[in-house]
Amino acid sequence: MRAFLMYCLLILTACGDRTALPLAPEAANIGTHQKVFVATQRERDEQGWFSGERAQQISFMDVGVSIPPERDAGSLPRRNGPDPDPQRHFAITDRQDYADASAFTHAIRNTLQQLPVNERDVLIYVHGYNNTFVDGLFRVAQMQTDFELPGIAVHYSWPSAANPLGYTYDRDSVLYSRDGLEQMLRTVSAANPRKIVLVGHSLGTMLVMETMRQIEIASPGWTDRHIGGVVLVAPDLDVDLFNAQSQRFTTLPDPFVIFTSSRDRALQLSRRLNGSVSRLGGLQDAEAIGDLPVTLVDVSEFASGVGIDHFTPGTSLLLIQLLQKSVELQESFDGDRAGRSGLLPGTVITAQQATQIILSPLLLTQSMPKLSP
Repeated sequence: MRAFLMYCLLILTACGDRTALPLAPEAANIGTHQKVFVATQRERDEQGWFSGERAQQISFMDVGVSIPPERDAGSLPRRNGPDPDPQRHFAITDRQDYADASAFTHAIRNTLQQLPVNERDVLIYVHGYNNTFVDGLFRVAQMQTDFELPGIAVHYSWPSAANPLGYTYDRDSVLYSRDGLEQMLRTVSAANPRKIVLVGHSLGTMLVMETMRQIEIASPGWTDRHIGGVVLVAPDLDVDLFNAQSQRFTTLPDPFVIFTSSRDRALQLSRRLNGSVSRLGGLQDAEAIGDLPVTLVDVSEFASGVGIDHFTPGTSLLLIQLLQKSVELQESFDGDRAGRSGLLPGTVITAQQATQIILSPLLLTQSMPKLSP
């Protein structure tokens, strides 16, 4: 156990100084440029950016992110310090702050109206444990680019300590941030997007579920009416808690997809830290949540075996290619609710209302022969 904890600690701390913000205005003309709208409940630091301290008020802005051309899909190369090389590193190109939520809504609405009607979608990303402000910012820009998602990206950055020993602080910050995320969800919805897809990762999935639950208590049915899809990636969430949270919903947003993996080392550690209580992201039996109309997508076979494998859907090159090209997946998020078993090719198991799909590189490459591993 001690060796396991030390191994995970070394993996988590091997990234150096992840708080540095690599400003590079010249990078706007290199590689791919993404504008990410951001709402954060972090306190401002001395440089005017954001620390892991908790703020009472939400700050709203948009940030330009440059994605370098010389990288593989799924990778997130960055220089921890000043002077990034825009050909090889993610970089921040610019930033615009908004005075309040109303101005934020207005900016999102204006951006959406410049897009074709069928692309006026919003992806909202809620990061996980041990994340700096820039960690989540770069991750959502990477997902938007690699999956070629239509519409705009919005990031909710809650005050994580960004310290592998700060798990308890982060879990308290999740509870602290529920009202802030609710305000942001209502603010984005007021911009009248075609569809909102809410994506949570790791401990951020607890924030997603707790916030939607409290909205449901105040406004029954709101999430199903305003959220066009929910994706929980490697949820660091107690299975019993997830079941209890879901009972307060009139109807869960549809589709509701949960990416799981038995090879996620971070969740293995979390399970030990939480007294061997099962984590939703490691669930291998859909019967445990069979009463809920959700889809579990098991991506265990795509784990790299290097590092902690805690974000496989966003870091596996093959899996990104396959998810990106999957017509079935796109149709699901475009409103095809006829049957979740057609979501992706793979071994399909039905357990009451829940569906579990076990993916493997072999099955997927056979179904999509044009893709290279």
